[in-house]
Amino acid sequence: MNNLVDAIYIHIPFCNNICAYCDFCKIYYNKKIVVSYLRQLELEIKTNYNHEEINTLYIGGGTPSSLDLDSLETLLQLLSLFNLSKDAEITFEANPDSLTLLKIKLLKKYGINRISLGVETINESLGKLLNRKTSKEKVREVIKNLKQEGITNINVDLIYGIKGEDLKTLKEDLDFLISLDVPHISTYSLILEDNTILKISGYQELDPDLDSIMYKYISNYLKEKAFNHYEISNFAKDKYKSKHNTKYWYNLPYYGFGLGASGYINNIRYTNTKSITNYLAGKTKLEEELLTALDTIKYEIMLRLRLKEGIDKQIFSKRYHTNIEDFFLYKPLVEAGYLKETTTNIALNEDYFYVSNTVILKFLSTYIFKK
Repeated sequence: MNNLVDAIYIHIPFCNNICAYCDFCKIYYNKKIVVSYLRQLELEIKTNYNHEEINTLYIGGGTPSSLDLDSLETLLQLLSLFNLSKDAEITFEANPDSLTLLKIKLLKKYGINRISLGVETINESLGKLLNRKTSKEKVREVIKNLKQEGITNINVDLIYGIKGEDLKTLKEDLDFLISLDVPHISTYSLILEDNTILKISGYQELDPDLDSIMYKYISNYLKEKAFNHYEISNFAKDKYKSKHNTKYWYNLPYYGFGLGASGYINNIRYTNTKSITNYLAGKTKLEEELLTALDTIKYEIMLRLRLKEGIDKQIFSKRYHTNIEDFFLYKPLVEAGYLKETTTNIALNEDYFYVSNTVILKFLSTYIFKK
């Protein structure tokens, strides 16, 4: 197993507005708490980071762009604590409503070179249901400003499968995203999570059959627009795959800093507390899981099969000193058409991307118990 850590995730939990579907770790923006939070974040980094060279860094949330200019600069100054490689991919999550031109200039100044923008939908009634306030005009303005400042590596998020949505509405959203001329699009089906506004208000999920039709429609639409469907939820133009998220899917180690952040270091998967009170008091870690060799292999299968390229058999053998056939009796899944196998790789058949979780569980269930 490769224990070289070259990736970092930083969580900024603050939001100006709480979306109706969101179950991520977040709190309403409060300047006083922000100041204390950034101080504690700095301490957590200094205590845990071991000065490895970092190739990818991702600042997510919450809504990192909700920070005011002073707080945003304080956050960005923390990047100097890291030994960043010359060509490191540094991603910053943002909402169009809070990403002003001055903030974009500040991001550029501190080396941010990739933006992930939460568009979700530009349909007014669907946006209202999700408690989103983004307009077409604002999104266009932000994209224009980003490009003018030289930040062209841009992802936009799309949420589909919203009750009341049909293929016509979905196509309008997709047409709009394509009109922005961005190189990466992430798409997520609306899932009803516990402790969200939608769940509490009694929202009923979309019919699964229509949701599946929408997923396949999106995939076909974006492929026709020269996007590579390289991961179950992600589409990219040539050379624009998310380098940071690929670290997760390759089951590689990474630091996680901030409220509710997760990390994977020295074969331990850990999660930080979601209690802002505990976090500010320095009680950052919530739980740690020391992985067995089998745990690590199962994570490898689950994560790699999310990728179009699937599992590289040679890398698997090198990491775990055995062939994958010695652990899993997966051949019937190939024969049934769920998986595709070549001399080098095992991957999901794209026809089964939508039910990937089911296929992955089938794969894991073929594990050979050895005495």
